[in-house]
Amino acid sequence: MLDALIAAASWPQRTGLRALLTVGRRPRGVALLARVAPWDQLVLGLLTVEHYDSPEVSRSLGWDADAVIARGRELRRAEGRP
Repeated sequence: MLDALIAAASWPQRTGLRALLTVGRRPRGVALLARVAPWDQLVLGLLTVEHYDSPEVSRSLGWDADAVIARGRELRRAEGRP
């Protein structure tokens, strides 16, 4: 999901987001970003999205994307929708 989000951005934003994520994944980079409050919050939010996008993590929290999709398909069939 995070890759799709970044890929949907324009090229300057894609480049900037990828650079920020690279810096934010390193301990010294986190210390550097802490000096610029909006950037460290952005990177923390993006890294959180990346973490919860993992199927194992989301299932452990009670969110199973495959089950939600299957339930939606069953409802559509029951209602006669395509």
